[in-house]
Amino acid sequence: MPQATDGMVDGEVDGLERPKKDWSKEDFRPTNSLTQPLLTDLYQLTMAYAYWKSGKKDAHAVFDLFFRKNPFDGEYTIFAGLEEVLRYISSFHFSEDDIRYIKSVMPPGCEDEFFHYLQDLTTKDISVYAIAEGSVVFPREPLVRIEGPLPVAQLLETTLLTLINFPSLVATNAARIRRAAGEKKELLEFGLRRAQGPDGAVSASKYVYIGGFDGTSNALAGKLFNIPAKGTHAHSFVAAFTSLDEVKNMTMKHKESGKEVDFLELCLRYRSEMSPLFRVVDDAESGSGGNNGELAAFAAYAMAFPNGFLALVDTFDTLRSGLLNFCAVAKALHDLGYAAVGVRIDSGDLAYLSKEARLLFKKVAHRFSFPALATAKIVASNDLKEETIYSLNEQEHQIDCFGVGTHLVTCQKQPALGCVYKLVEIDGQPRMKISQDAAKLTIPGRKVIYRIIKGEDEYAEYLIDVIQTVDEPPPEAGKRHLCRHPFEEAKRTYALPTSVECLHDLYFQNGKVFFEKLPSLEELRNNVQRNLRLLRNDHKRRLNPTPYKVSVSPPLYEYLHTLWLASAPIGDLY
Repeated sequence: MPQATDGMVDGEVDGLERPKKDWSKEDFRPTNSLTQPLLTDLYQLTMAYAYWKSGKKDAHAVFDLFFRKNPFDGEYTIFAGLEEVLRYISSFHFSEDDIRYIKSVMPPGCEDEFFHYLQDLTTKDISVYAIAEGSVVFPREPLVRIEGPLPVAQLLETTLLTLINFPSLVATNAARIRRAAGEKKELLEFGLRRAQGPDGAVSASKYVYIGGFDGTSNALAGKLFNIPAKGTHAHSFVAAFTSLDEVKNMTMKHKESGKEVDFLELCLRYRSEMSPLFRVVDDAESGSGGNNGELAAFAAYAMAFPNGFLALVDTFDTLRSGLLNFCAVAKALHDLGYAAVGVRIDSGDLAYLSKEARLLFKKVAHRFSFPALATAKIVASNDLKEETIYSLNEQEHQIDCFGVGTHLVTCQKQPALGCVYKLVEIDGQPRMKISQDAAKLTIPGRKVIYRIIKGEDEYAEYLIDVIQTVDEPPPEAGKRHLCRHPFEEAKRTYALPTSVECLHDLYFQNGKVFFEKLPSLEELRNNVQRNLRLLRNDHKRRLNPTPYKVSVSPPLYEYLHTLWLASAPIGDLY
C-alpha cells in the first residue's frame, strides 16, 4: 500500500502504477456490507410475488437504467458505479434470516412456496450490458441494460439505482470542479466530516477521485481504493499551544551534518529579522507581530514532519502572524537541510490573501536568499465550490491547491441525479411508458448506443450519439447517416462519422463477471479525462452549454412512434 510521505498534502506517493487485481468470485463482493438484496423497496418484493403468483416468473424482461436530465445545469454526466453494480449482482442471494424478515412484512396470504422460490433465487440467468464506467453520458441513454427473468430483474431495480445515482452525480461534480480549477491545480477532497454518513463519505472519496481529484483526507477510502491520502493539521493543533515554554525538546539535527541546533531559537531569530517585511514589530515577550503559541505549534509540527511541513496560517491573523511564523519556521528548516511545503488558508478573502502570501514569499525569498520559498504551495479551503473557484480565477488568485469538502461530497447544488429503471421489453414484445410529459416517454426494446466521432487524433471530437435496436447494423465510418430526435419529427440531421464507437458491452452473463473488462481506478480516471477531451468545449462551458445531441435511427424512430400511437388511448369529445 503506497504511503504519502509524512502524511502531508503534497507528500509523494510511491507505486502510482496500481496493478489491476486478479479478482475471484469470493472477494468480488459489495464494498459496503449494507449492499444486499434487502436494500430495496418493499414494493419490489410485493411485485415479485404478484409476478410469481400470476405465472410470470419465467417471463424474459429487459430493463433500461437511465436519467432524464443532466445535473448542475450542465449538458454532460460522468457514468460511475458500474463495478459496485456488478459486485452486487454477482453476490445476490437472500439469506434464511432475510426470508424470515420478508415473511413478517409481506401482506398476509402469501404462499410459502414463494419464499422457497426467493430462497433459491440467483442471478445466473441475468445479463448485464452497460456503458463503460467513466464515460460521458447523456439523457435517455441506457447506462445499464438488464435482461433476465422478470421477478429477478425487477428485484434489482432499487439497489442498482442507489449504486449509480450518487456515484454518477458526485463524479460529475468533481469533473466540473476540475474544469473550473484547471488541469495544473491540485484538488483534494476534504468532505468526510460533512458527508451523508459513512457510506456517503467513502463513496464520495472514490468517485471524486475518478472525476479528477488528486487525493482525499479520508484514510479509510485511501486504504480501500488505493487513493492518495493527504492532510496536514487543524486549527485545534495551533490552539493547543499557548506559549513558547510549552514546546519541549526543540533540539534538531542538521539533515546532512548531524549537527544539533536549537530549532526554536533559530525560528525566533528569523521571525525577528523578518518582521519588518511584514510591517510588524516582533516582541517575543508580548507576542506582538506573531502569536507565540502559533510559532510554538508550527515549530513542533515542523520537527515532527520536516519534509512535509504545511501550516494552517489563519488561526489568529493570516498576514500579521500566520505567514510570518510560517516563513520563520520554513527558513529554519531550510538551514537544517529540509524543505517546507507551504501554507493552507481556511478563512477570509482567499484571492486577496493568496496574492499577499505569494508577494510576501517572494520578498522573504529575495531578502534571505531562500529562493524555494517564492514558489511555496498555497492551499485554500473554506466551503469551496465550482462557482467560488471561477470567481477566484477572475480575481487572479495565487492558489496552487484547492481543498473542497461540503459542496463536493453533498452535491448541494443538486443533491440527486434522478436515474430511473424502466421495463422496455418482455418476452420479445416492446414496452413503452406513455406520458403527456414528453420527457417521461421511454424508448422501447433492446437497444444499443453508437457514438459518432468526427476527426482524428487531437482533432477528434464527439459529434452525436445514435440509439438503435440491437438488430440494426452499426453506423459505418465515412458514410452519411440520418439521425432523428426520438420524439420531435422536425428535428433530424445527417452525420458523417470519421469513426464510430459502440458504447455498450456485456459485463455479466451466466453468473459470470467478465473481470477482464473492469478497469483499475487509474484507468477509470483516464477514461473520464479522455471522454471530456473529446467533448466539445461548448458542451462543457459553465453558462448556457450547448445540449449534446442524442438521436435514434430511422427504424427505431418508426418503431417507437408506431408503438406510441398504438398504446396511447383515443378520447371522445362531448
